[in-house]
Amino acid sequence: MNLSFDPDKIALPVGHFVGGELIAAEGAIEMRRPSDGKAYAACPVAGADMVDRAVESAKAVLKTSNWGGVRPRERTRTLQAWADLIEAQAETLARMEALCSTRPVAQLVAGDIAITAEQIRFFAEFADKEGSELAPTDDTTLGMIMSEPYGVVGAITPWNFPISMAGWKLGPALAAGNAVVLKPSEMTPFSAVYLAQLAVEAGLPAGLINVVLGDGPTTGTALTGHTEIGKVSFTGSTRAGSAIMENVARTGVKPMTLELGGKSPQLVFADADLDKAAAAIAGSVTFNAGQACVAGTRLIVEKRVADQLIAAILEKMTAVQPGPTWNEATQYSPIISERQRARVDGIVRAAAAAGGECLTGGGVMDDPGYFYEPTLIANVDQANPAIVEEIFGPVLTVQTFETEDEALALSSHPTYGLASGLFTTDLSRTIRLARKLEAGTVWVNRYSRSRDHILPTGGYKRSGIGKDLGREAYLANRRTKSVLISL
Repeated sequence: MNLSFDPDKIALPVGHFVGGELIAAEGAIEMRRPSDGKAYAACPVAGADMVDRAVESAKAVLKTSNWGGVRPRERTRTLQAWADLIEAQAETLARMEALCSTRPVAQLVAGDIAITAEQIRFFAEFADKEGSELAPTDDTTLGMIMSEPYGVVGAITPWNFPISMAGWKLGPALAAGNAVVLKPSEMTPFSAVYLAQLAVEAGLPAGLINVVLGDGPTTGTALTGHTEIGKVSFTGSTRAGSAIMENVARTGVKPMTLELGGKSPQLVFADADLDKAAAAIAGSVTFNAGQACVAGTRLIVEKRVADQLIAAILEKMTAVQPGPTWNEATQYSPIISERQRARVDGIVRAAAAAGGECLTGGGVMDDPGYFYEPTLIANVDQANPAIVEEIFGPVLTVQTFETEDEALALSSHPTYGLASGLFTTDLSRTIRLARKLEAGTVWVNRYSRSRDHILPTGGYKRSGIGKDLGREAYLANRRTKSVLISL
């Protein structure tokens, strides 16, 4: 199977997907391919009227299909059929997404798309296994805690992992009996439209998933502030998450799941397997060119093994080879846009001006597209811009410590608490630090999720509220009411 393709020959579903139909719309936002900088399409921007139409479509289909009230196993089977179709159309989805995103086509087929199908199956199984429950009361009453869907969920997904982030939102919301109006990023919107088309083909009621394209200020504001949206789910920057909370507060009150920014530390102790640690740490900042909210961008290593570990990391970071996302052999991604690459470069330069030393990288790659060199910066303090800012690029800082307390102090960030890494063979230290690290996720002797989907993800501090993935994500898409009956 050859996954490489000609980017000029990919057909795209340009338009909104509402009521089971593709609604063609004139593009307003110029889109450029990250791999070569070439303009290839324009993204439409849905205004308040189109968002109203999508929400009304979702409300109507919930009533006519009784999606939230059918036998739960029917929801499970339909969602599983959708997952099967996603897998069957993996190459088409991968090429559509690789064209405009930072995700290499081979990684999409083996990773993102396969994982999305797995996640939908995972959440589908909750439909007939989670529900209402009896509450303990005296023998003259019957107490019940009833569970039911919210209705219409408004979801907004980022550009860094477009398909899998859509799965994070759609899987639990649909399994829980809701309809969804989804706004993908204006930088990478088309795979979400095709995903919704496949859902209708698989048997989900037309209008259960509606996709509106557009930007945050216009489309996102109309969606999150819509009075008929029962719940909001968002993955993106802390700044954008704050704006969404403000917008929701202006137009009413509704629950939100917000998975936001991160500046995650990786603590390495002298007793760790240093080869294993080097591979995980280098991979966490070169995978998708560091464009992940959980990227482990702050290395904090015990001083006596720092030189050995840094040498191993440098060897792995400098071995990456950039290439266009439509080439099957490509493993190292471009930055999403010229503007974002300039931001990455600006922070690296500011870090150097503040005393940081670039041990490798630190500049724009001489290739077509928006590639940036894997960069490792030493001699940084807690006030250095490379420590303070979420860079969202392939940039790793390194700091050293001599005591466990010093390591913990360096790991704490005033703004973020999304994820953290810990490398040690000392079980007592593992448990002790796992309790003390201020992060929603602690990975030990690894720096990546598994494909079990049962562990929830979400942040402390300004890294978000609520959880994606796991049982928590399903329950977050259901609301409860208490019923007390006198017998």
